[in-house]
Amino acid sequence: MIAIAIILLLGVALVALPGIWIHQVMDRYAVERPDLAGTGAEFARHALDALKLSHVKVEATEQGNHYDPLAKAVRLEPRFMTGRSLSAIVVAAHEIGHAMQDEMGLPIYKRRQAIAKQAHAATLVGQAFMWSAPLLMILGKSGAALIFNVVGFAAMTLLAFALQVVTLPVEFDASFNRALPLLERGRFIHSHDMKPARHLLRAAAFTYVAGLLRTVLSIPGFGPLRR
Repeated sequence: MIAIAIILLLGVALVALPGIWIHQVMDRYAVERPDLAGTGAEFARHALDALKLSHVKVEATEQGNHYDPLAKAVRLEPRFMTGRSLSAIVVAAHEIGHAMQDEMGLPIYKRRQAIAKQAHAATLVGQAFMWSAPLLMILGKSGAALIFNVVGFAAMTLLAFALQVVTLPVEFDASFNRALPLLERGRFIHSHDMKPARHLLRAAAFTYVAGLLRTVLSIPGFGPLRR
């Protein structure tokens, strides 16, 4: 049982620590900046139009910042939609990076979409293991069923994590090959903001994996961040 407890604690740490870091980075630069040219939504609309992606919508969401390839929509949380902050601009730029990948038909982006479906299936199986454990333990009248389910849950969680790690190149491409040049060329932020912008883009690249793992383990206190 000690080994199981250690596995669970490691799983919680694996999920919680990246999420805490991401939130800290986003919150640090989410302060209102009157010197910036516009809000996250205004920046996104202007940038998409300049990229000839006028068909891509900009919408508010409570489901975490993301780009929806089916609806062709960049979706931003309310504080980034209407906020005039460095976080709002950079997060919008990251999601625009995904819109650019989609428009280009980038192979790694298409592959990520397929992998995401597999990871979702692994997540559902892992959750089934977790929620069926108490019932199986009662029916089996032993701890063996609980141990089996915990091990199964851990295996599915690790599988989902591994699948999402494979997609990290897509996230870093969106941040550093798409969003960063967009910010540099467009002069949307000041030159002295480029260093923290890179920090924010790195955090944005990790939100997908962190968000998925939080969903798998149902960690309270953290809403989904992306996608």
